Amino acid sequence: MLDFSILQTTSPDPAVLAAVYTVLVSFLLSTMVGIAYIKTFKGLSYSHNYVQGLILSSIVAATVMQAIGDSLARGLGMIGALAIIRFRTSFKDPKDILFMFAALASGISCGVGAYSIAVVGTTGFVSIAFVLHYTPLGQTSYFDGMLRFNIENSDENRTELEQILKTYCKTFALITLRDMKQGERLDYAYHVKLKKNKTDADMIRLLLEKIPSVKGASLMLQETTVEL
Repeated sequence: MLDFSILQTTSPDPAVLAAVYTVLVSFLLSTMVGIAYIKTFKGLSYSHNYVQGLILSSIVAATVMQAIGDSLARGLGMIGALAIIRFRTSFKDPKDILFMFAALASGISCGVGAYSIAVVGTTGFVSIAFVLHYTPLGQTSYFDGMLRFNIENSDENRTELEQILKTYCKTFALITLRDMKQGERLDYAYHVKLKKNKTDADMIRLLLEKIPSVKGASLMLQETTVEL
């Protein structure tokens, strides 16, 4: 990395050079964070304003820290000035908060002159973000869905229901059970997670074969790797 101390000693105006160097480094590091956010984003569309906010917040944090320096009075004055501002932006995803903190951390590190820490910390954060994005860490199942159907209350084949669910589902839980048509039929709603080697079509087909009175059978599945 470029030795900033040499530039300070050879420059006619070290303060201006320090400000330019700080803004430049914080801009490059926060751009890395922004690119990592775009590449690891899961959803339909990301906010362009948020990505630009990541970069700008890093530069603002670096400028503020450079302005405060070692002055306690400046620090207290800056706290009082920032206390007037009310930030009401809500974050839908906890990762958005972490990326914002990463951009701010890189800017603060540059502002206090800790350029090596800023580079190492930002590079490590971006690298780990990509590793977590391309590995199934934290993923517990491939499918998650809702199974709904209704059965005649007098159907003796209802005892087959639990065995069918155990055969095709990794886990299942009864969410709702309510009467229909003055108690003639029962409406079931299950939260299910299919086994890897089982398909939803086979489960519905077996359900209709084993329990002939089943009507309105539907299974809505969603891959947990796609987050909206």
